[in-house]
Amino acid sequence: MNDLQNTEIELRLKGFSSKTIKSYLFHIQRFLESGKELREYVLWLAKRMDPRTINVAIAAIKFYFRNVLKQDVELSYLKRPKRLPEVLTKEETIAILYKITNTKHKLLIETIYGCGLRVSEAIELRKENLRFDEGLIAIRQSKGRKDRFVVLPKFLSARLKSYIEARADENPYVFDSNRGGHLTAKSVQLILQHAVQNANISKQVHVHTLRHSYATHLLEQGTDLRIIQRLLGHSSVRTTEIYAHVSNKLIKNVISPLDTLNSEKEISQNIRTCASSTKQTSQNL
Repeated sequence: MNDLQNTEIELRLKGFSSKTIKSYLFHIQRFLESGKELREYVLWLAKRMDPRTINVAIAAIKFYFRNVLKQDVELSYLKRPKRLPEVLTKEETIAILYKITNTKHKLLIETIYGCGLRVSEAIELRKENLRFDEGLIAIRQSKGRKDRFVVLPKFLSARLKSYIEARADENPYVFDSNRGGHLTAKSVQLILQHAVQNANISKQVHVHTLRHSYATHLLEQGTDLRIIQRLLGHSSVRTTEIYAHVSNKLIKNVISPLDTLNSEKEISQNIRTCASSTKQTSQNL
């Protein structure tokens, strides 16, 4: 049994998701095949890849050293650039939805936006997890192996129920594929891209943009940040706080100090006018 096989066993024993296992094994194999020293390899990556991808590689290699080679390794993660996510306005969201005519595709995109789902959560959503009577959707074993509940929008509930009942098939997934099983993440991205193009929206829109937009729109309508945190399934509210910096609507509602100076000037002018008028009245008396 080689080191990669041992690494896979260790990852599975520690409960890592299939997606993470695949990613870690890729990065470890790439490192081993490079023939470079660890720090030399990271420097080589730094010239070619985004810091977020490099940090995944570092996490994978650290796991390999500590759990397979039983060696401690000191290697710092790269500082991630602070980039604000792209967010759609409500008007842009409506325009995109309007351009989707296929019933299943429209319900899919509405579910992702209306519930703030990751693309993997949407395509793997099962019929049994739709709780129509409670107005909830159960998201099972998502990122970080966590369960959570999200609100099932009233606008969506009856239509989703009718769609599933009309299918009357044995496929357990809500958004089924014609080939069996569920739709792929690539298929969802293509559906969205087509709608974005038809809506003449120039922003760089990805499926995850719908999740960012959901969180931002919730914040704009006054939803508590900690509630948004739970709905999104974030482990820390610090992750959710980014949406407080994204909302253009909240920014637009801020009153500039310059505008308050003008208001204060008007108040001062009114006070002087009133004082002058009072003085004149007193003199006349």
